Amino acid sequence: MTVLVTGGAGYIGSHTVLALAEAGEDVVVIDDLSTGFSAYLPEGVPLFIGDAGDENLVEGVIAQHNIESIIHFAGSVVVPDSMRDPLGYYRNNFMTARNLLNVAVKRGINRFIFSSTAAVYGNPDLVPVPEHAPTRPLSPYGSSKLMTEIMLHDVAAAYGMQYVTLRYFNVAGADPQARIGLATVGATHLLKIAVEAATGQRAKIDVFGTDYPTQDGSCIRDFIHVSDLSQAHRSALAYLRNGGASTTLNCGYGRGYSVLETIDAVRRVSGRSFAVQYAPRRPGDIMTMVADTSRIRGLLDWKPQYDDLETIAAHALAWEDKLFRERHGELRHAASA
Repeated sequence: MTVLVTGGAGYIGSHTVLALAEAGEDVVVIDDLSTGFSAYLPEGVPLFIGDAGDENLVEGVIAQHNIESIIHFAGSVVVPDSMRDPLGYYRNNFMTARNLLNVAVKRGINRFIFSSTAAVYGNPDLVPVPEHAPTRPLSPYGSSKLMTEIMLHDVAAAYGMQYVTLRYFNVAGADPQARIGLATVGATHLLKIAVEAATGQRAKIDVFGTDYPTQDGSCIRDFIHVSDLSQAHRSALAYLRNGGASTTLNCGYGRGYSVLETIDAVRRVSGRSFAVQYAPRRPGDIMTMVADTSRIRGLLDWKPQYDDLETIAAHALAWEDKLFRERHGELRHAASA
């Protein structure tokens, strides 16, 4: 049984592909490498470079590799970019998923795992936010993911497909062995920006909004380690293979940290100081987002291993140090010495 992973060379996708491969799964990846890196795929995992919305490409890959399940990561994920380019986000997120599902139905694939986001909730009325909370996204990014969730629900009902939608909260960290991590230039993840500042790659870090009605005026986020999230995908796949009913699950730890607390954690772990600049609120930002995780903990065979902000920050920092040295040639020079 082979699993097709779209966007499998990206940040979360590559960690999930690694987890699947280490568990003995046969995996095939489609990725256009716009934000992914082929070098971060395990040896022997086939990579098809192209658009996950290219129906001819997808159908050929499914036929060639006898695909039985799909995990769909491919998409655009930057909230401010979606405010500037909503049509691009509806194309990359909604239309790509529509074409992918069309081929899945045509080829009789009946297991599908979808990479969604807590941004579908908007500013929630209840925190921690449960899966049944109202969905009121504040950005085209969140809206495009919610539209895809609705479409997936309807497709599954019509064609007998079973699915798991995973709503990610704030994904952070890197492989504990620093084999892979977030390497996209210009990434907007808070932990990524903070460790870039800690390694001297940024002169400062901007904090958008310090006047929210929170304990220190900054936004609050529920961070989940990327390796724990990758294991959640493995568990979701096992759940579907065992006949589990379609469901939507929050992926977080159920605890919140403010932006300023997160920056302080990076400073403690790194032992380095860096400048912080305070800026106005950004359109589309959510004030407080913390997951109610009772459903995923009760439904999946999944137990987080890295539920600690300083551990997440330490893994992110170790990866960033390695990446920084590689980009400056130090590792290559040492190897040739």
